[in-house]
Amino acid sequence: MTTRRVVITGIGVLSPLGIGAAENWRRLCAGDSGIGPITRFDTTEYPTKIAGEVRGFEATRWIAKKELRQMDLFIQYAIAGAAMACADAGLETTPVADPERFGVFVGAGLGGISTLESTTAALREKGPRHGISPYFVPAIIVNLAAGQISIRHNAKGPNLSHVSACSTGAHSIGEAFRTIVYGSADVMIAGGTESTVTPLGIGGFCSSRALSTRNDEPTRASRPFTASRDGFVLSEGCGLLVLEELGHARARGAPILAEIVGYGLSADAYHITMPAPGGEGAQRCMKMALRDAGIAAEQIGYINAHGTSTAADAIETQAIRAVFGAHADRLAVSSTKSMHGHLLGAAGGLEAAITCLALKHGVLPPTINLDDPDPACDLDYVPHTSRAAQVEYAMSNSFGFGGTNAALIFRRAEF
Repeated sequence: MTTRRVVITGIGVLSPLGIGAAENWRRLCAGDSGIGPITRFDTTEYPTKIAGEVRGFEATRWIAKKELRQMDLFIQYAIAGAAMACADAGLETTPVADPERFGVFVGAGLGGISTLESTTAALREKGPRHGISPYFVPAIIVNLAAGQISIRHNAKGPNLSHVSACSTGAHSIGEAFRTIVYGSADVMIAGGTESTVTPLGIGGFCSSRALSTRNDEPTRASRPFTASRDGFVLSEGCGLLVLEELGHARARGAPILAEIVGYGLSADAYHITMPAPGGEGAQRCMKMALRDAGIAAEQIGYINAHGTSTAADAIETQAIRAVFGAHADRLAVSSTKSMHGHLLGAAGGLEAAITCLALKHGVLPPTINLDDPDPACDLDYVPHTSRAAQVEYAMSNSFGFGGTNAALIFRRAEF
């Protein structure tokens, strides 16, 4: 058990479901889908023509117009998400007393793909002298998401950008948790951001046959744990949390949304894209998080599953059954990717935020589109509609290419 307790005091999210925690939560509880036809580019030659785009994003709400050329969209999302999270935490009115104990861990899975694409085209057309912006490198590198946030919020403490594919956001939050526990910071902004709904992003995953091609039914395309699932739906956005040492949060009268109590991470050491048989690496990761939290498996009441709408759903189910035993039949498990799609490096951040909101509001978000359950996926996935439930402990799972795994455990706030 840790001696320095860490709480969540702010949430900032953007997803295909909307901008801000309130709109995302409203639509999650309603079982809405944010998936639709791709509008960013011509998809005529692509087998997948659907994605989860963030709609209605006005970057100039948070960023001066002249600065936009300095940053790819994934950085713009991060800046907006951080601003919302800090406002939610009350950091604008009661700021961190010591900026050197205020840090930022925000990562991305792929970084500035759209800027790479546009700059490559300009290079071919205009040559290196006129085709490459002096802001090209700062616009695309992953750590400029954390860097830009730190500049705007005077966060002079630990600053890192973890890159671990679809586990990025969860790893960032877990490492921020540890940073506060170890005494290296009192407040951290942490999570993930991503914007890969681009010709190269969609094309790359199409080539690996990872994406759903249910183009005629976009809102029904992401269907975790079903027999008819045919791939994940690529999405974009960000999910950021403000983590804070409990005493520090209390001293400034901050709202406390949940407590983070456990973190586990592991490697499959098996395959570049497929999880280990039986989810062996995921099992170790979840067990580590339980040990870190100092609780029994039976105390977990809800799991926000990685649940991507791929063959790996059955393996995650096996892993949960192996870790939780008979308690697995009493667990509520849902994949909110059924509604917002897969945000890659931002997925773990968004889903951690959703898990905190579920604890706060006493409502479990559903797995929609669960019309034909896969017999190999035999847990209670909260099908179709949200469910009122007072849960004390909840887990959020994230697993990524390269066999990288992360699990976070949150506790309902009782302060």
